Amino acid sequence: MEFMYEYGLFLVQVITLVLAFAAIVVIVAAASVKTRQRKGQLEITNLSEHYQDVQALMQQQVLDKKAYKKWQKHLSAGDTSVSLPRLFVIDFVGGIDAKEADALREEVSAILAIATPDDEVLVRLESGGGVVHGYGLAASQLNRVTQHKIPLTIAVDKVAASGGYMMACVANKILAAPFAIVGSIGVIAQLPNFNKLLKKHDIDFEQFTAGEYKRTVTLFGENTDKGRDKFQQELEETHHLFKAFVAKQRPQVDLSQVATGEHWFGYQALTLQLVDELTTSDDYLHGAFANRKVLQVRFQLKKRLTERLGAGGASALATFWQRLQNRHWF
Repeated sequence: MEFMYEYGLFLVQVITLVLAFAAIVVIVAAASVKTRQRKGQLEITNLSEHYQDVQALMQQQVLDKKAYKKWQKHLSAGDTSVSLPRLFVIDFVGGIDAKEADALREEVSAILAIATPDDEVLVRLESGGGVVHGYGLAASQLNRVTQHKIPLTIAVDKVAASGGYMMACVANKILAAPFAIVGSIGVIAQLPNFNKLLKKHDIDFEQFTAGEYKRTVTLFGENTDKGRDKFQQELEETHHLFKAFVAKQRPQVDLSQVATGEHWFGYQALTLQLVDELTTSDDYLHGAFANRKVLQVRFQLKKRLTERLGAGGASALATFWQRLQNRHWF
C-alpha cells in the first residue's frame, strides 16, 4: 500500500510538471503568432431578413391560411430589397477608456469600402464619457463617415454625455429617447493625494522631472498652488477645445446655455437643440425597413491572452491605476 501511495504521488507530480510545461508552450506559441493573427472578426447581420422573419411569424399567427397566403403573395410581388439603399447599423457602448474605438475603426472602414451617399449609417450610441484622447479618436472615426458625404445618424436611447456627446454631435442628425441623458459639455479631473498619510508614517516620496510642468499635480508628493493653477489652466483649455468642437458641428446650439457641464433629458435637449428628434432607435429602424436594406456591422475583438487565462483581476487593477494617472476626463 505504501508503494502504491508513493507511486500515485509521483504520478501526480509528473502530470503537474507536464501540464505546467504545456501551459508554457501554449503561451510562447500564442505570443509568437500574435503578429500574424487578425485581431478580430467582422460580423454582418441582415436585420431586414430578421425583421421579415418576425413579421411573417406574427402574420401566420393572426391570419387564417387564406389571408396569410395572400399576404405572402403581396409581399413577394413588392420585394425590391436588392435595389434598396442600405442602412448600416453600428453599436457603440463606450467605457471610460474608450477602448471600443478600436472596433469602431474597423467597422467604419468596412462600411466605407462599399457605402455610397445614397446609403446611411446609424450609430446606436451609449456612453457617459471618459478620457479626452480616447473619445477624441472615437469622434474622429465617426467624422470619417460624414467626410465621405454619407449621412450619419446617432441614436441615443440611454446616455450620450460628455465624451459621448462629443461623438454624437458629429452626426448629421441626433435622435434621443425622451428620458435619455444628453449633454455634460465639460471637463473633470480628480485624483487622491496621499502625501499627508506618507508623512504621518515617515515615508519619503521623491519625484524627478525635467521641465517645469512635466507633472503639475501628483498622487504622493506635496502639491503646490502653482501646480494646481497650471492644472486648472489645462482643464480650461481642454474645455475651450470641447466647446469649439461642438460649436463647429452644431452651430445652432447656444453654448452659453449648454457648455456648463450640466446634462439634460432628451425632451429638454430637444428644446436646447442638442438633439434633432425625440424617438428611439427601435422606432427609427422600424421605419427604415420599408425603404432600406438594414445591415448591422460589428467587429468582434479577440480577447487578450490574459483575459483568456482568467487574469481579469490583474487587468482591472492595472486599469484602475491608469485611471488614477489620467489627467483629463470628459
